[in-house]
Amino acid sequence: MVLAAPGWRAAVKRPEALARRAARAALREAGAVGAMTVLLADDAAVKRLNGTHRSKAKPTNVLSFPAGTPGHLGDVALALGVVRREAREGGRHAAAHLAHLVAHGALHLAGHDHIEAGDARRMERAEARVMRRLGLPNPWRGAT
Repeated sequence: MVLAAPGWRAAVKRPEALARRAARAALREAGAVGAMTVLLADDAAVKRLNGTHRSKAKPTNVLSFPAGTPGHLGDVALALGVVRREAREGGRHAAAHLAHLVAHGALHLAGHDHIEAGDARRMERAEARVMRRLGLPNPWRGAT
């Protein structure tokens, strides 16, 4: 867990602990074994990563980088400003949105995807189960 943007602590109570719990729950849901790193960054850092790795000159909520090395599943990076804005616009708590996006990224590292409609539905159901295990609202059911 890397807290690169201290503003996360103002937005979410104990963001590192919540991200750790969400990652573990998602990997357990997927039956994946291995470690992952979560970077809680600001928008500028995620914009740089998005530009370098996806050729997109803007920040995004979450990026996943599969490692392909034994024992390490990969890395997930989240952008504070984007996460806060999306939570506010969706009528959700920033903590719930953080947990959902960490779970989303972890599921990507475990091999889930959402390109095809059937895959997207399976991934959404897995995310909903993770959120239920964390005692947080289903992100696919209206505002919380």
